[in-house]
This record gives sequence, structure tokens and C-alpha cells, in this order.
Amino acid sequence: MAFLLQDQNLIFTGALVLMLMIAVLEGVMTLIGVGISDLLDNLLQDIDIDGPDGGASGGLTKVLGWLRFGEVPALILLVAFLVGFGVTGLLIQMFVESTLGLLLPGGLLALVVFFLALPQVRFVGNLLRRFAVGDETQAVGRNSFIGRVAIITIGKAEAGSPAEARFKDEYGTTHYVMVEPDESEIFNQGEKVLLVEELGVHFRVTRPTSQHLMENN
Repeated sequence: MAFLLQDQNLIFTGALVLMLMIAVLEGVMTLIGVGISDLLDNLLQDIDIDGPDGGASGGLTKVLGWLRFGEVPALILLVAFLVGFGVTGLLIQMFVESTLGLLLPGGLLALVVFFLALPQVRFVGNLLRRFAVGDETQAVGRNSFIGRVAIITIGKAEAGSPAEARFKDEYGTTHYVMVEPDESEIFNQGEKVLLVEELGVHFRVTRPTSQHLMENN
């Protein structure tokens, strides 16, 4: 406990404490019918991360896609980051203390650990995307997503720059997919899109007609 509460380790211990608090709060809120995961996804839907020039924000969208945002619920990836960040930082501090007899400055080490945690988040996202969340379940596979109407939740979807979209299937399961339109179309957060073709890890989309909207309601 003394090790965890050292000033140099507080940022990493705090990340693990925050993760535990999220887990407890998610359990409590799920019991009353409101999950943090849904709230977080709705919040991200309302946040415009695309600037007017699409430069830095376009890069951010690509980073989020690399981390599997849009294919795995954001809350799961947040928890994965907090665990990876906290555990990695504490393990490095334990190793340094056992070999050199001192602790590294927490702020400086946190910068390094931040980048070390990102591949861990992607690894978790890949596992969940493949085996548990979104891509396919026992009842619904990705090939059945064609013809679905989804809503853009993170980023701006344009040619060469996929964005996150989500929809619910007939079983009530929420699916997260990366979508990309043709060059002639651009879709912003909150807009609805029609999934028309599977292109590897993402889907090609177009603007849905009123008929498609009625069929998916």
C-alpha cells in the first residue's frame, strides 16, 4: 500500500482506482436500467471532433479508428486504457525501484506509459471485436449488416477517412462499425447512413432513402 501511495505512483494508482469506480458505477446504473456505456456513446455522438479544416481532427479520427473506437463500445476501451496505463506504470516503477532503489518522476513516466498503453487498448479492442462485441454474434453476422441504417457517432465519414457508426439489430444488440462513403458524399456526426457493402474492416455507406428509414424503424 505504501508503494501505491508514493507521490510518483499516484497517477498510476489513480487510474486503477478510477477503473474500479467506473466498474462499480456501471453495475449500479445497469441495475436501474441506465448503463454508463450508453451514456458515454451518446456523449461522444454529441461531441464534434472534426475541425473546419479536417487536419488534426482527421488524424484524431484515424487514431480512434486504430484503437477500434466504433467497433467496440467506448467504455470498454476506456477501461482497457486505464488498466493498461495503471498496471504498466506500476510495473515499471517496481522494476526501477528493485534495480536502482528509486522511483522515476510520475509525470515524466506517465508520458511514456501513455503511448505504451495505446497498443494494449488496440489489442483488447481486436479481441473483443473478434470474439465478443459488434462484429458478429451467434445470431447476427457482419454479412447481415448490409441494408442496415446506422448513425454516425464519432468523426466525419468521407472518402479515405472512415468514421464510427452504430445501429441495433432485430435482437436489440448494439453494433459498432467503421463506415466510409464514396468520394461524392460526406456524413457528419448525427447523420444516418445506409450500409451497402462490406469493405474488409469497414463498410461502404450511402445516404438512406425514406423507404430505408421506414424499413429499419
